[in-house]
Amino acid sequence: HPEIMTVNSVFGYNEVVPRSLDLARDTTPLPGWMNGISSYSLWWIIIHSDWYRYHGDCEYLAEQRPYLVALLKQVFEKIGPDGRERLDGTRFLDWPSSDDAASTAAGLQSLTILALDAGAGLCEALGDTALAAECRTRAALMRSCPVGDGGEAKQGRSLMVLAGLADPETTDRDYISKGGSNGFSTFYGYYMLRAMAAAGNYEGALERIREYWGAMFDLGATTFWEDFDMTWLAGAARIDEPVPAGMRDLHRECGAYCYKGFRHSLCHGWASGPTAWLTEYVLGVGVVEPGCRRLRIDPHLGDLEWVEGTFPTPYGVVKIRHEKAADGTPRCENRTCKTQRITNLISYNYATYRIE
Repeated sequence: HPEIMTVNSVFGYNEVVPRSLDLARDTTPLPGWMNGISSYSLWWIIIHSDWYRYHGDCEYLAEQRPYLVALLKQVFEKIGPDGRERLDGTRFLDWPSSDDAASTAAGLQSLTILALDAGAGLCEALGDTALAAECRTRAALMRSCPVGDGGEAKQGRSLMVLAGLADPETTDRDYISKGGSNGFSTFYGYYMLRAMAAAGNYEGALERIREYWGAMFDLGATTFWEDFDMTWLAGAARIDEPVPAGMRDLHRECGAYCYKGFRHSLCHGWASGPTAWLTEYVLGVGVVEPGCRRLRIDPHLGDLEWVEGTFPTPYGVVKIRHEKAADGTPRCENRTCKTQRITNLISYNYATYRIE
């Protein structure tokens, strides 16, 4: 999902995404879970929701209907009468949080809700209002079910915020921002940043990007890694130079679970979450209608003085720049090339106009 959100934010449509989604579907006959992991099938639903939102391809979405409907009904069967998820298969968020059973349980409860929310929107787009209503009914039941203590891991806590199961400000203060970048992970770091944004802590999120993802750059990386932990930094050598005697060889010596040694990839798309996060929350681009027919621009510069970027749409590229005014509020300027005809309706927090 972070990879697909980065593709959406930087490149726009790329056939690799639908072909990969279809491969995962076609190699996972139901009632199986993708890769044997229930959360991966939930991500498949969420990814399709975001792919449709950004690209608006109704024909491609219609091709998913038989599998999507059957998968949603399978998810329904894994929700108890009390609203608690009872997912089978491998119960998993990511490896760094896998030893925290309470966090995994809270995260799976939250992720199931997010998948049902996404499924409801997809079913409505497909004209199946009855199944959409059932998705929403099940999600409401799950939101009424206590999730326990939620564990200590930031992964589960972040999903709780995004699913509406936890107060954003309290969770950010007591869990996500506590200890700085300790406990961050490459995959779920994207959702930690989103949870911090939900709490209004944009400056804190920018600092996490600088500290956690920036640490990889400081070590000589040109791509983000499959796994990274702040505890690896002590005595670590750069990865783009021969390792001096007495210093830690990160690629050879670090990593845990399935990331040990050279099994650990130093170029992994699920670590690209800051790219999508910066586009959505700092540049402030939100897709309001499927296929980018309408965008909302709501920037949050945090401690930045200015931000400039582009956003791909099916109609062309939108170019945007924000500068911080003397009173600290963003001053927005649309910089879309006038030779391109883009019919999106762009709404700023102080004005709405059509780009022609």
